[in-house]
Amino acid sequence: MKFSIKRTAFIQGINMVSRAISSKTTIPILTGLKLTASEEGLTLTGSDADVSIQTIIDSADEDNELTVSEPGSIVLPARFFSGIVKKLPDEKMTLSVTNGFQTEITSGTSSFTINGLDAADYPHLPEINNDNEISLSGDVFKEIINQTVLAVSNQESRPILTGVHFILKDQTLFAVATDSHRLSQRKVELPDNQGEYDVIIPGSSLRELSKMISDDTENVKMKISENQVLFTIGNTFFYSRLLEGTYPDTSRLIPKDSETDVQFDAHELLGAIERASLLSHESRNNVVKLTINASDKKVTISGNSPDVGNVEEDVDTNSLSGNDLEISFNPDYMKDALGAFGHSMINVSFTSPLRPFTLVPSEDGENFIELITPVRTF
Repeated sequence: MKFSIKRTAFIQGINMVSRAISSKTTIPILTGLKLTASEEGLTLTGSDADVSIQTIIDSADEDNELTVSEPGSIVLPARFFSGIVKKLPDEKMTLSVTNGFQTEITSGTSSFTINGLDAADYPHLPEINNDNEISLSGDVFKEIINQTVLAVSNQESRPILTGVHFILKDQTLFAVATDSHRLSQRKVELPDNQGEYDVIIPGSSLRELSKMISDDTENVKMKISENQVLFTIGNTFFYSRLLEGTYPDTSRLIPKDSETDVQFDAHELLGAIERASLLSHESRNNVVKLTINASDKKVTISGNSPDVGNVEEDVDTNSLSGNDLEISFNPDYMKDALGAFGHSMINVSFTSPLRPFTLVPSEDGENFIELITPVRTF
């Protein structure tokens, strides 16, 4: 096996697949990076058994300056190999495998020799034989991920809640996540019939996928098999296992009516919550209180720490209707939720001090909803 390549193109590929390589895996060969050279190009593969990433550096693309002299494959220790490639002195580098699995890396006047492993021992990637494919623009798919993964659970005691529930039915894609204290749901209408799915994708996988979707990503394609999902982004393939089990019915958690409704600028409300949480974080219960005086059209955010002091701030509203209310909540949940709305106007609807309240964008409110459960303080 022998090839030469432009180092920046190679580093880009290595960085992509390294997201799936873990040093803590129980399968030693998975700490390595698999390289396969052929006439078509160079294929890089990384995996931790749960997530696998494969990217192809195309030899037809002149920017890659890839020349394959001898096809073949090898598995190299990912951490060492990545460090070597990034420190090489020249713009181009050559890699050749001789004497079995001994691998020589040269660039300019620098030369390294490292021991590789037999690529035949590397686990095969899952086969996904499904013609049904969901295709979404990169920015929309990234937004769906970022708006839902914030509500997945970190508790392994209920593994099903560590994922995002994706449902495709009647040309509508639902994505919903909850950790039983908060919920985030996003809905997207698809242009044509793309089949039916009901799967749970690990939140950790989706977070890594989101980092791979750049501003110039045109489309993300998604295919489902029995226990795997495959996302395709250009020449890169992202595989993840699916979570097994039945996701709870979250539709019944969302209140159908409300007693008090307030419209805020999401960014301004986020600022007030952040300031109040400076003190609440010093308190053992980490709670911020929101007080609504309907007759005076006044909303106050307050935080208190017995050891440090207290904070109180009036928040501007666009509109306010309904009854007076005092409600307490975890400010970190609220900050995560508000961060997903950016600078838009939002409607916050309350039913009672102990019932969950909802946040939706003032425009297109049917397609995105956040729900937070309040904290009992008495």
